[in-house]
Amino acid sequence: MLSQRIQALSPSLTIAVATLAKELKAAGKDIVSFSAGEPDFDTPKRIKEEAIKAINEGFTKYTATAGIPELLEAISNKLKRENNLNYTPNQIIVSNGAKQSLFNLFQAVIDEGDEVIIPSPYWVTYPEQVVFSGGVPVIIETDELSNFKMTAAQLKNAITPKTKMVVLTSPSNPTGSVYSENELREIAEALKGTDILVASDEMYEKLVYGTKFVSAASISDDMFQRTITINGLSKSVAMTGWRFGYLASPNKELISAMDKLQSQSTSNINSITQKAAIVALSGEVDAEIEHMRQAFEARANEAVKLLNEIEGISVLKPHGAFYLFVNIKDISNDSVEFCKELLQTEGVAVVPGIGFGSEGYFRFSFATDMATIQDGIKRIKKFVDTKYNS
Repeated sequence: MLSQRIQALSPSLTIAVATLAKELKAAGKDIVSFSAGEPDFDTPKRIKEEAIKAINEGFTKYTATAGIPELLEAISNKLKRENNLNYTPNQIIVSNGAKQSLFNLFQAVIDEGDEVIIPSPYWVTYPEQVVFSGGVPVIIETDELSNFKMTAAQLKNAITPKTKMVVLTSPSNPTGSVYSENELREIAEALKGTDILVASDEMYEKLVYGTKFVSAASISDDMFQRTITINGLSKSVAMTGWRFGYLASPNKELISAMDKLQSQSTSNINSITQKAAIVALSGEVDAEIEHMRQAFEARANEAVKLLNEIEGISVLKPHGAFYLFVNIKDISNDSVEFCKELLQTEGVAVVPGIGFGSEGYFRFSFATDMATIQDGIKRIKKFVDTKYNS
């Protein structure tokens, strides 16, 4: 009964682990979860007040599919102010989270057999959506030596006549790596003279530690013309449940195609979220964003220190996002089994690295309080010492 394309789609491993952890907790088991990619902070009060105001004023009707004019203007201003990117409002479309932005993009540009270059480790959704769209994911493996970043040489070697797009994620989920301006310039140089598009996922741009964030499209005019900038408010402003993502491209034909697709699928996003998002994009809550960023950085430092004290595992300090990609190759090359046993014996939920395209690792989200991080790593140490180091 089911279509071949839906049968070929795999469920999200991160959501599956988070769901299992919640079920075990609901059943009375003592579970600490580091599996979800969701800030533990509440949405800033000022944003919530704007949403309540929108409800009280009756702003509860359909809007234009791409978003209300004042919201598109706010995004345009934000991109100019913070990212040195000059997109006009009609070059922007708002969707139900960056996940829908990506889905719309892949559906709009990928034909059967088109190749999409994706560095690994990758966010689990990229290859699944590419396959669903009829494309072929071309995976470039990275490791700790490059800080889990694709080099320009690797990119050049992976390009074929069928290459349609390359996906860039900075800061990265799951590794926390951030591309420098020089690295982006080298990638831009490798793409010169081609028609290859760049999907630049910049969802974690506000969460960087000891480094500077640079938008891929700001590198050069050539890069600007080929890049589709994807962002949202889920991570930086703790608005995961509000479902707000946006996409910008100078190619108005592409924006129009995605508008058409969205009009036949979900139509506009929640009207109340649109009003609240204007506040989030305006700079009014920047102090609260910085408070969250500082807390995440302190948690990252503590988690890295404690995990590196455990014999048999190691982890690099992240430069962005709120994840650690923990190396367990010295003790296990079956991340699914490792994570399953860790959850069953010590009640700690982390996500197997294989779900992100890299075996011998697990992803640890430090988007939780310091006491939970310390308790969870103590349990991980007990598990590793008992099973592998005794």
